[in-house]
Amino acid sequence: MSWETVVGLEVHVQLLTATKMFCACSAKFGDPPNTNVCPVCLGLPGALPVPNEQAVRLAVRAAFALGCTVHPRSIFARKNYFYPDLPKGYQISQFEEPLATGGALEVVSPERGPITVRIKRLHVEEDAAKSFHDRVPGMTAVDFNRSGVPLVEIVSEPDLRSPQEARAYLTTLKQVLRYVDVSDCNMEEGSLRVDANLSIRPAGSSELRTRTEVKNMNSFSGVERALTFERDRQLAATERGEAIEQRTMLFDAASGEVRPTRSKEESHDYRYFPEPDIPPLVLSESWLGAERAELPELPAAKRERFESRYGLTRYEAGVLTAEREQADLYEMAVAKGGSPKSVATWMMNEVDRLQAVYQRVSAPVFKLPSRLSSAEVFVTAIAAVSQSVEAGDLNRAGGRQLLEEIAAKPERLVESLTAGEPRAIAVRLAKLLGILQVSDTGEIDGWVRETLAAHPAEVARYRAGETRLLGFLVGQVLKRSKGKADPKLVNAALITALNS
Repeated sequence: MSWETVVGLEVHVQLLTATKMFCACSAKFGDPPNTNVCPVCLGLPGALPVPNEQAVRLAVRAAFALGCTVHPRSIFARKNYFYPDLPKGYQISQFEEPLATGGALEVVSPERGPITVRIKRLHVEEDAAKSFHDRVPGMTAVDFNRSGVPLVEIVSEPDLRSPQEARAYLTTLKQVLRYVDVSDCNMEEGSLRVDANLSIRPAGSSELRTRTEVKNMNSFSGVERALTFERDRQLAATERGEAIEQRTMLFDAASGEVRPTRSKEESHDYRYFPEPDIPPLVLSESWLGAERAELPELPAAKRERFESRYGLTRYEAGVLTAEREQADLYEMAVAKGGSPKSVATWMMNEVDRLQAVYQRVSAPVFKLPSRLSSAEVFVTAIAAVSQSVEAGDLNRAGGRQLLEEIAAKPERLVESLTAGEPRAIAVRLAKLLGILQVSDTGEIDGWVRETLAAHPAEVARYRAGETRLLGFLVGQVLKRSKGKADPKLVNAALITALNS
């Protein structure tokens, strides 16, 4: 029998706030254990929670970015369970009346191409504390710094059909959330965590069979590995005639295996009821409209615009819009006068050199004049190199050398920003470095004559029909010119000389 995999994901995303969800304690990651705590986040008697307005704002922004309907009225609820990381014995979350429902995310599946993954709900909640099982022998240590940090939980419908699709969905979701500045989505720090529900069914069936929930996955590749193992485990068990039990499973990254931990709870096990200490969350239509209007251009729309406006391929547009900051820098460099294609090529192919430029001019030790920003210096470097190479002032090797010089000594570029347009700046710096491309045909002809005289055997073989030697001779001319000769003019001059 042919089987189909069914996957739904619950993604917990830490919001980019300075303070926690219901108190004024810092939400900063990495502080000493149990230092960012107070009676509210420790659940001490008599402490009253107060919702964080910025957390609500970020949650609404995430919901709009995912095409959800944001409800003007939502209810906080108590989710009751007992575990050492939950000081109150319950978690403040949302259940029957969540903040938002009914969204969708367009994803490119590795197997099925473009698909739509429906978003069932997005709700706000507080995080639990963090347990450490390896700090004290035979005991569990708990750090309450994370207790009360604001989260949104984004629950998808079971629309994914493979572990690879789950990874593609998470990659796309992370990009959208970073674009709208909702979260840094840093899985290493726990600001994006994934619980996955997986089941199998006969191909073509619409039945939703017994599922297992997989936890403890700390990377997108880990999600893919864990779901692959669990899918294969369920397939093997089903083929043997065994029933699948509804359980919570933990992924062991070291072994690549998934093991059961407990029976999976249903919503009634948590005994949800409205949080009596927090009134309903009521958002006015005007406030929601203002938040919707503040949304930036989203990745999918930006990719399409880059293709149509700048003539980029789908691949180029995808690479350049992967991060919002990179896309902004690309457009700034084009606005400086760089050709869209040329700027795209330099940004994609010279990543390391360009990153070195940006890191140097962004460093606190590098003092920029007040009228300049690090982005201004960076995009000027891109525009200067792309324009000068296109115009023939530099060859590509010279362009790379110029970028290396700017990366090592960005103060030279800053000093040259008074020289005018980016191309003029590049020419000035190239002259200082002695790397301007030589386009003088007389000088090039001289290098060609010297090269042919120095390689009579290769010249004879070329004239006898070994035309592939032209590349060798071009290289020798460029070497003699110390890389400064225009390769196109060298090629033409050699062909003329060899055929005369």
